[in-house]
Amino acid sequence: MNTKSYLIFNLHDIQYGIEVNLVKEIFLLPELIPITEAPTDIIGILNLREKLLPVMHLDLRLGNPLTRCQISDSIIVLDYDNLQIGVIVTAVHEVQEISSDMMEKDIDYGRSKGINPLFMLGIAKIDGNAIILLNPEALIREPNQVKNLSEASDNKKIINSFYDLCCPNATLKERSIFRRRAEYIQQPILENITEKTEEIILAIVSLNGEYFGLDLQTVREFINIGDLTRIPCCPEHILGNINLRGEIVTLVNLRTCLNLPTNSEKTISKAVVVEVDDLVAALPIDQVFDVMYLPQKNINPVPIAIESGKQNYVLGTASYAQKIFSILDLSKIFLQGNLEVNEAA
Repeated sequence: MNTKSYLIFNLHDIQYGIEVNLVKEIFLLPELIPITEAPTDIIGILNLREKLLPVMHLDLRLGNPLTRCQISDSIIVLDYDNLQIGVIVTAVHEVQEISSDMMEKDIDYGRSKGINPLFMLGIAKIDGNAIILLNPEALIREPNQVKNLSEASDNKKIINSFYDLCCPNATLKERSIFRRRAEYIQQPILENITEKTEEIILAIVSLNGEYFGLDLQTVREFINIGDLTRIPCCPEHILGNINLRGEIVTLVNLRTCLNLPTNSEKTISKAVVVEVDDLVAALPIDQVFDVMYLPQKNINPVPIAIESGKQNYVLGTASYAQKIFSILDLSKIFLQGNLEVNEAA
């Protein structure tokens, strides 16, 4: 039985997988340099450590309309047949082992024409979920199928800038984040390992207008919350359960132990899924801004004036986008913050 490892990711609400040995790196979407003389699905290029990387939008490659890019979108860099290319996706998840007996290849759509199976190796069925496994050779090498020359010409005309094409409604703050990301990934990787280990990687999120940093090693993924099942007779920090691809995850409100006001009427739409000491939970957030490398020397001690409810759970503070953020100690929050997750109703 043939088994391979696949990186699982989302394009909107559909899950896809691609062989993990083709994945070179993953990072949040930066500002791209638009180009006109390129296939219609290549929406720009990126200066990735002094090497130009073409970037494909998976929507366009699969023949879908181009939807607005989000600040939380990611680029997966693939290396296939000595060619590197970036692919824009909505969210990146875990790596899964998929065996041949979990795949269905010969799918009858009930039509003899009009189906293009080139981009699909098959569909894997895992825990009741269908994952479309992509064919990397077709994805990267197959020529574009343009219906007519006028259509191709029209598509090229709209590429005036990265924002005009992908993020027409991006705020000034979001544009600044996209630009800083592009500037950061231009820099060559540090050769000095000692210097590299003196950095920590943080996800920058916001709650009630305040910025917080979460150790990326604890972060499994960022999600949009769909159906939330409320649990009666639970502590106020337990907001309910969500079904995350077959896994039941508890939604835990950090605001209670951080002394932040809780607006019960506000719709909960975004969360970050964390795993701390074998405990998995989803934490509601207002927004995810960035993933950043922070040198240890740039971390400041916890100010004496910080609110007493937060002091015990903050490792230090640092600056981001001209704002000060607190680096949270999630392990201490769950162990000492009275945020019991597995408490019975």
